[in-house]
Amino acid sequence: MSITTDVDLAVAALATSHLCAIPTETVYGLAANASCTLAVARVFEAKDRPQDHPLIVHVAEVSDVANWIAELPEWANKLAAAVWPGPMTLVGIRTKLALDIVTGGQDTVAVRVPSHPIAHELLIKLHNQGVLGIVAPSANRFGHVSPTTAAHVAADLGEYLDQNDDLILDGGECEVGLESTIVLATGANPVILRPGAITAQDITDITGLQVAEQVSNAPRVSGALDSHYSPIAEVVLISAIELSEVKTSGGLIAAAEIQTPDGLTRLAAPENLAEYAHTLYSALRLGDEKGLQKIFVVQPVGDGLAQAINDRLDRAAF
Repeated sequence: MSITTDVDLAVAALATSHLCAIPTETVYGLAANASCTLAVARVFEAKDRPQDHPLIVHVAEVSDVANWIAELPEWANKLAAAVWPGPMTLVGIRTKLALDIVTGGQDTVAVRVPSHPIAHELLIKLHNQGVLGIVAPSANRFGHVSPTTAAHVAADLGEYLDQNDDLILDGGECEVGLESTIVLATGANPVILRPGAITAQDITDITGLQVAEQVSNAPRVSGALDSHYSPIAEVVLISAIELSEVKTSGGLIAAAEIQTPDGLTRLAAPENLAEYAHTLYSALRLGDEKGLQKIFVVQPVGDGLAQAINDRLDRAAF
C-alpha cells in the first residue's frame, strides 16, 4: 500500500483493475473500475461488505450518467443540473452496463458526480482511457466509521491494500464529512433514501416537488442498515440536560456552547451544523484512538443537515 498525491498513479492503478482509495467531497471511497467484476469483487473483500449491498457508481460528468441510468424523470434532470457535481446520488433504472455485483442484483443503479477536484480529475482521465465509471463505497471496514482523511483509510484498510499493491490517493480532509444524499428517481416525486448535505428543502426548492423520505418496496442502498458508522466505543445519545448528570468517564461530542462536564474528554465542539458534519467521523475515530469506552453525543436539533447528522448518529448508536 502506498499513499500518493499523484493522480496519474491512481489512474494507472484503477485502469489495471487495482483498487485505490480516493478523496471525494463527502468521504474517502474505495474505488474500482465499475465495469470490472474482479476489481469490484475485491472491494467487497477488502471491506468485508455483504455481496447484496449495492454500490454507487461515480462518473466524471452529468452527461456520463446516461451510460448507467436508462432514463430519468424531468425533475431529476433538473435536480442533477443544479446539484452536480456535488454530494447527491440518484437511483434510477439501470442500463446493461451496470453489473449485478454493482447493483446488488436489483433493477436500479445508484450514480453520482463528485465535486472534489482530485476525484474529478481522476474520473476525467479514466474516462479518456475507456473507464466509464468507478464504484467507490466508503474506504473502511463495513459498518465502521467512514474515513475523511487518507490516514483514516490507512488505519482501516492499510494492511489489505499493502498486500495487494493497491493505493491511497491523498487529497486532504473531505469538505462535507457525511455521505451523499441518496434520492430515488424512478417516480413522479423524489424520495430520499439516505439524508445528506443536499436536504429535502433543497430538492423541493429546485424541483418544485414535495419530497418523501420513505417509499414501499424501495431499493436497497448504501448506508441504510440499522447499525452502521460505528466506532469501537459505545455511542450514547444524550440531551444537554442529561449530560450534566453524567458521572463516568468518556468522550463528548456536542455543540460549542455546551459545557464539558468533569471526567469527559472533549472530542469535538462544532460551532454550526456544517462543522458538526465535517468533524463527526474524525471525532468518533479520535475516541477510539484514545481508548475511550463510551462517547456521549448531544445531537443537533432541526431538519436538513441536522437530520443527516442524526441519521448517522442513530445508526452508530444502534
